[in-house]
Amino acid sequence: MALTLRATARSVGPPGLHRNGPGLLLAAVGTAAAWGVHAVLPAVPRLTAAVVLGVAAAHLPGARPFVRGRARAGLALAGRRLMRAGIVLLGLALGGSDLLGLGWATLAMVLAVVAATFGGTLWLGRRLGLPGHQPLLVATGYSICGASAIGAVGEAAGSAEEDVAASAALVTLCGTLAIAVLPALRHPLGLDAAGFGQWVGASVHDVGQVVAAAQTAGPEALREAVVVKLLRVLMLAPLVAGVAVTSGRRASGRYPSGRRASGRRVSGPRASGRYPSGRDASRRRPPVVPLFVAGFLSAVALRSTGLVPEEMLTGAQQLRELVLAAALFGLGSAVDLPTLGRTGGRIAVLGLASWAMVGGVSYIGVLLTR
Repeated sequence: MALTLRATARSVGPPGLHRNGPGLLLAAVGTAAAWGVHAVLPAVPRLTAAVVLGVAAAHLPGARPFVRGRARAGLALAGRRLMRAGIVLLGLALGGSDLLGLGWATLAMVLAVVAATFGGTLWLGRRLGLPGHQPLLVATGYSICGASAIGAVGEAAGSAEEDVAASAALVTLCGTLAIAVLPALRHPLGLDAAGFGQWVGASVHDVGQVVAAAQTAGPEALREAVVVKLLRVLMLAPLVAGVAVTSGRRASGRYPSGRRASGRRVSGPRASGRYPSGRDASRRRPPVVPLFVAGFLSAVALRSTGLVPEEMLTGAQQLRELVLAAALFGLGSAVDLPTLGRTGGRIAVLGLASWAMVGGVSYIGVLLTR
């Protein structure tokens, strides 16, 4: 937990203040506005308001140049680092009994959801004739953890930049829509708070989107959603490692110029004309367990000791909501509706089918395990 918070502090310290300051200040203003919206409309959760305000800020004619320009670095930092810090703080709301309470049935359910979504999306994408690594990238994003998983797998596979961008835009759109769609389906589908949280954690793509959707049903749903979601996140590292090994065997150095035979520009290790090795490779290789996941588990272990005073837990809860609101404002500001409209028909079909697939399989899994 301390490592994650220190990493966030270094990013906003004096060396990065000039670059990140405008965006972080805007995220703070957006957080305050979200509190104001909740005060006027109590039915609108603060975190949901933060997401909507972020999307709105990115598309207001007067604010768009600032949001997309000078504020972009700080907003991206908020969406990434503050979200991870918020997840670590969320660990203080969980005890070991909460994790153990999931049981083997829930673990098997999560594994089945990931396998079915990944395999089904990959197969359908190839049947649709999508070019390059688009089927692989869309399958990764929908089954694991959204745009971050797409970026990690795209780096490992040396995917074309346009494939990564289109896949990330699509999964961001569906994940953002899930924030509104899934809460509306909770009661028609007959899910209690815990079941709804598990469904959200097993079916929504990005961690921030999981938080935004699950918190609408209360703290119990949020706890269940984050724990289930982090089980999915843990599967990213073996997937990336497998993709890297497979891609390395297939490529065998055949594309030294950073282009594929089709002439499409590639990103990742092969874009520079070499495969990473030594110290370079260690920097590119994703950690076996992401740092914020390790921090989250450390916070859970600390809470489980019973040594944390109640006043500190209350303060951590308040700080967590502030941090998550700022992070969700930053994530919302990254949504670019015009770009999402240019992703193309076939990849849009694949994305919608994959979204329906992960939602349906996870719902069945939740019903079978409860």
